[in-house]
Amino acid sequence: MRFAARLALVVGLAAFVPGSGLGSPQTASDPRPTLKVGTAEAARGQKATGVIAVPAGADAATNIAVAVVHGAKPGPVLAIVSGLHGTEYSSILAVERLIQLLDPAQLSGSVILVPLVNVASFEQKIAHVNPIDGKSMNRFYPGKADGTQTERASFLMTKEVVDQCDHLIDLHGGDLDESLRPYSYWTVTGNLAQDQISREMLLAFGLDHIVVSADRPKDPAASRYLENTASTRGKPSITAEAGHAGTTDPDDIGVLVAGSVNVMRYLRILPGAPAVIENPVWIERAVALPSEQTGIFYPLVKRGTYVQAGMKVGYVTDYVGRTIYEARAPESGVVLYIRAVPSLTKGETVASVGVVRK
Repeated sequence: MRFAARLALVVGLAAFVPGSGLGSPQTASDPRPTLKVGTAEAARGQKATGVIAVPAGADAATNIAVAVVHGAKPGPVLAIVSGLHGTEYSSILAVERLIQLLDPAQLSGSVILVPLVNVASFEQKIAHVNPIDGKSMNRFYPGKADGTQTERASFLMTKEVVDQCDHLIDLHGGDLDESLRPYSYWTVTGNLAQDQISREMLLAFGLDHIVVSADRPKDPAASRYLENTASTRGKPSITAEAGHAGTTDPDDIGVLVAGSVNVMRYLRILPGAPAVIENPVWIERAVALPSEQTGIFYPLVKRGTYVQAGMKVGYVTDYVGRTIYEARAPESGVVLYIRAVPSLTKGETVASVGVVRK
């Protein structure tokens, strides 16, 4: 469904769902009259912006922009985060659009929006990692107050965002070197009630391919990923991806915006009945195909292609055109993403194949 059509569903009345986030003063009539995240502080019915200030330590300080939309009526608190990888542009622009779109007068609950965590990656156009310390900003949660910049930022994201929300959506998109088809992740925690809510959030988000993640860390003190940090703390959460090769395709941005809005309807933060994806493709695991050689990569399939095990999906040449490696699908399934640039070094991912649940 096109972006404009999906957003046109914002109608109707919302039922009250009480939030249970932490960190705000309470009154008898309103459990959270104000919501403060970093320097952004909003009274009931207001929108505010500010920063989560990451202090200097072993390396430089940084500021992470944040917006708080504190609904006119009480309800659950949803956090929406993007830009853990600063060149996944579609997700960053989607959250910026949500900041502009959301009207606190329409909300029964609140939304915390963090559009860009990895500022240095964005500004320097460095894929996958934070160039300040060379670490992925989605691999070091729940963080450390005295660590490197990535670890300090992760610590404050846990404290300021995860601890204050009831639900979380982590938005991603294909990085500069990834031609990616849209899909989402469902983290199975083993808590049946929590897993049911997160599953229903995914169906409301509306992407038709869903990767089941049953092997994420269970220890809240070693949660590793942002979404898993929320999940291990009992907060139903999801990850969604749309975008490819650093582009800003309006359809990719649109599905991330519309999916987030539809989850707000499911949580009854926004009025209206949520649309739900029917019969999605469930992916039981995603299998990465690493390159065995350094050279120039030529893809032979596109993102979203269904392949059989052993099928040739691309090849690598040396710098004078001699084929030195044939990349073949490790298992049968759907190509979730394939390398989008010719430059390739040994060990880097050529493609990710999603094995469809039977």
